[in-house]
Amino acid sequence: MPVLHSPRRPGGLLLATIAAVAAAVLPCAVAAPAAADGPGWTAEPVAGSAPAAAKAGARPYFYLAGPSGTVLEDRLVLANTSDQEHTITLRGADVYNTADGAFAVRPAGPAAAGGSEGHAGGAGPWISFGAGTTVKVPAHTRAVVPFTVTVPPGSPPGDHPAAVVATESGREVGVRVHLRVGGPALAALTVEDVSVRGKGATARVAYTLVNRGNVALAPELAISAEGTLGKVAGRSVRTLPVEVLPGQRVELTEPWPGAPVFDRVALTLTVTAPGGARATGSTSAWFVPWGIAGTTGLGLLGLGAVAAGALLLVRKRRIRSGDGPGPAPHGSAVPEESPAPEHELTGAPR
Repeated sequence: MPVLHSPRRPGGLLLATIAAVAAAVLPCAVAAPAAADGPGWTAEPVAGSAPAAAKAGARPYFYLAGPSGTVLEDRLVLANTSDQEHTITLRGADVYNTADGAFAVRPAGPAAAGGSEGHAGGAGPWISFGAGTTVKVPAHTRAVVPFTVTVPPGSPPGDHPAAVVATESGREVGVRVHLRVGGPALAALTVEDVSVRGKGATARVAYTLVNRGNVALAPELAISAEGTLGKVAGRSVRTLPVEVLPGQRVELTEPWPGAPVFDRVALTLTVTAPGGARATGSTSAWFVPWGIAGTTGLGLLGLGAVAAGALLLVRKRRIRSGDGPGPAPHGSAVPEESPAPEHELTGAPR
């Protein structure tokens, strides 16, 4: 299944095209073009006509916004760079996060139920190319294909991720459609399933981020740690290389080179995102150098065995030297006790 890759934009915005793994984004910027390139042809948004847009060059993705019940329009350009004609099929598709945070698009046909793909916020079905679903592009020619995004009445506000997908002979490429429906925007997330894996310089902190709001989030993470022996080095604030879409959850790991060699540490993860989203997650972990502990344990066990043997030897020597109770020496006389005098009891006084 194709995935969307999203090189980081200045100001935090990413573009998305199907081909590789995603990176972080913010819904607000422009940058170097990142068309969905492939053998013989490319697909990308038509460059904007405004002076600022023309100066910035090709758009990396589609950005559309409007209230529910509206119809939005944009255009895709297909460029044939080969010496032969290409027949390309176009469609809209929902976008979702894979478990590791990359972007992926649903395959053509009914979406699979359950899992992160089952999120109903995608705008793929809202995209239509009308009669231009199949486009023949002659050699060394560019074809500009208009399409519409029809936002159904009553659609919830917030971000509705989607993509325009171009297909030929089983090969798919595409460009992300960042669609925002007007209304209240809620930025909210949670940090779950925090744990520590590995030890020493190879230790990693594993955790899950869940987007509980209705807008895409480009989160930042900080790690603080407190040990029983004092403060432990954590991680300073840094922007994570993912964008978490509304209703999605991603499982991430963070390097922790400051993990101690021997200590019990309480870890706190603090995640923030634009829009006021903030959440924390915590866990605790023991760090024990098991090689040293094993050697020390064997040494103590050996010391205990030596001490027990020494005590047993001393006891045997005491018994042999006659200390303590034992049988009388041979030939020695043992005085016999005299029987107690017997008294006759009668009823007559003496």
